[in-house]
Amino acid sequence: MRILIDTNVIMDFIVMREPFTSNAKQVIDICMDKNIDVSIAAHSIPNLFYILQKHLTIEQRRDILLKLCKMFDIIGIDANKLEHALNNHQFKDFEDCLQDICAKEFAADFILTRNTNDFTSSLVPAIEPIDFIKIVAKIANT
Repeated sequence: MRILIDTNVIMDFIVMREPFTSNAKQVIDICMDKNIDVSIAAHSIPNLFYILQKHLTIEQRRDILLKLCKMFDIIGIDANKLEHALNNHQFKDFEDCLQDICAKEFAADFILTRNTNDFTSSLVPAIEPIDFIKIVAKIANT
């Protein structure tokens, strides 16, 4: 299985946002324990660096994001992806469109996000962390 984790799920995990912490932690634990290829879109890293300034020092942010870069595949963005996303009028959110483009390049089975409604036009199915947990549990029980 291959997944791309959206920025909001990573944020839930890092800053322990309730009531989402438990599911985000389970997702990360499953990804580390199972044979699951995990990616993050490259643009999530600077987004996280900026958003996390409210919660962590610059050194803490650098340390955490370096660990993420070592744990997961980072799917880059380039001029072609940016142009494609800018020309895609099916997505209301530019950043979500980039997530989808990166997930497609990674050949992800799913995008894990808490805002699945923003991915109705997605080429890669978007699911909530709890649904991913259920899918993995079902596979493990078969």
